[in-house]
Amino acid sequence: MELSYTDEQNRFREEVRTWISEAMPPVIKKKAEDGANFENSEIMEWHKILFKKGWVAPNWPEEIGGPGWDVAERSIFQEECVRAGTPGLSPFGLSMVGPLLIQFGSPEQKERFLPQILAGEEIWCQGYSEPNAGSDLASLQLRADSDGDDYILNGQKTWTTYAQYADWIFVLCRTNGDGKKQEGITFLLANINETEGIDVKPFLTTGGTYAFSETWFKDARVPKANRVGPEGGGWAMAKALLGHERTGIGGIADSARNIRQVKSIAQRTPVGNGTLFDDQDFRTRIARKEMRLRAIEILNLRQLSAAQLGHAPGAESSVLKIVGTDMQQETRELAMDAMGHNAAGWLDSPEEALPAYQQSVASQFNYERAATIYGGSNEIQKNIISKQMLRLPGA
Repeated sequence: MELSYTDEQNRFREEVRTWISEAMPPVIKKKAEDGANFENSEIMEWHKILFKKGWVAPNWPEEIGGPGWDVAERSIFQEECVRAGTPGLSPFGLSMVGPLLIQFGSPEQKERFLPQILAGEEIWCQGYSEPNAGSDLASLQLRADSDGDDYILNGQKTWTTYAQYADWIFVLCRTNGDGKKQEGITFLLANINETEGIDVKPFLTTGGTYAFSETWFKDARVPKANRVGPEGGGWAMAKALLGHERTGIGGIADSARNIRQVKSIAQRTPVGNGTLFDDQDFRTRIARKEMRLRAIEILNLRQLSAAQLGHAPGAESSVLKIVGTDMQQETRELAMDAMGHNAAGWLDSPEEALPAYQQSVASQFNYERAATIYGGSNEIQKNIISKQMLRLPGA
């Protein structure tokens, strides 16, 4: 594709936009219009609506349940979902472990797990980060000791997003402590609900939500049949997953939605005889964000163009992760500025004190402070860029 959309792609966008508008249940649509937080039950309701339509797994092969879209169509669909404010589906099954199983899983694993992921019958979470192994993921210490047909897991994972709702967790664990640390890592699938010794403890974020959990493993027995790939081969799979994750974390459509929200708040905020949106200085701040976002969109289109030719995401995804997450934070901060003293409000503020369309802004502002950290901190991404793209002397 060129760095613009074709007439056919624009027609596809209109088809997706119309269907989403008609398919969203009234309660979900109202929350989307207000920018409110969705409950897990509402997220899964939307998952099953998309599943029935055949659109729940845009990046899966058609023969396994995907819609048969190309890279550009998948991007358009994601943009339109964010534009409409639909519930964001959990990526851990559909976008991470599902594609991993499609590529590396055994026939038995594919038959067991893929239909359940697709239908939303089993929810997944990710067990990567640990208290002392976040951006330096290869330093992870969760032990998986061989015991007959099983592994015995002992250790801890943290920042396990919404693990309290998950049925399964995929984990990176250490099966060998000798040699290069990346070589002793193995990829396992563990049933949270049915495995004794796995304990999930949600904790409150500064955004006022229980988005993350600590996950503890104490003599948790996991069958070796749940290992994906060879023992000690987990690092290569983890890197493949993180490349796609970092591209998605860029959140271009999210930043575009944030800017629309800024405009909406400014247009409803009285200032003198008009509104904040009439203030030339504030409109200039919005315009600067829109110009920068357009530059990031062009960068994303370049990556889409490369992907159309079969190129996997490489260090370029690190560039998009850096500039995209910076933009998410900047646009959310602009919304806080537009709210003035209302920015001190919270999720449980009464509507007479804080309009519904503003209630989640402060929480989201706090949550997105982590955007430049999760998926590999932006400092780590700069190291990747210097080594793989700039090839600086001594890097």
